[in-house]
Amino acid sequence: MRATIDLVTERGTTAVPVSEIAEAADVSRQVLYQQFGDRDALLLQAALDLARRELLEGAAYDPDTMTERAGVLAMARHFAEHRGFYRPMLTGSCAFALNKTLTELIIPVNREVVRQKYGNHLAPELVDDLATFLTGGASAVVNTWIVEGEEPLDPEAFTDRLMRMTPVVTAAMGRSTTPHQEERRR
Repeated sequence: MRATIDLVTERGTTAVPVSEIAEAADVSRQVLYQQFGDRDALLLQAALDLARRELLEGAAYDPDTMTERAGVLAMARHFAEHRGFYRPMLTGSCAFALNKTLTELIIPVNREVVRQKYGNHLAPELVDDLATFLTGGASAVVNTWIVEGEEPLDPEAFTDRLMRMTPVVTAAMGRSTTPHQEERRR
């Protein structure tokens, strides 16, 4: 996976032949095909492994002590540092699959945010839908920053942008009535 990340970053494209990835990793093409199936599956696994290792399992990641801003800044720094890899991934052949995969990685975090906001007042399906909605919206902003942002990406400024959105979204969620409240009004 490291060879995949390095080659995509170096070339700025996901159109790296499997034979070249295999050579850089010092394995046979057959091993890569047996392990991953095809190049896009390898690319996805490399991206997921990188995000998991650095965002969810990194030495600095401690969900019990990390502030919201520190978590957002860690995410912004990760994507800025690895922009050379993520930009071609978000514009290449596996962009949809990458978005779906990263969304699935982040949804549990946003599911917990929704639960903290509403407690047990929402049906589980609505909690999942809201978590997906929040994740998708945030992903669109992050993806646009990675793909179209000015060089070099500024993680501090981007974190400030995202943090300014948080109270607006939270306030909007607080102003709306829950389905349970709506039902009682009828």
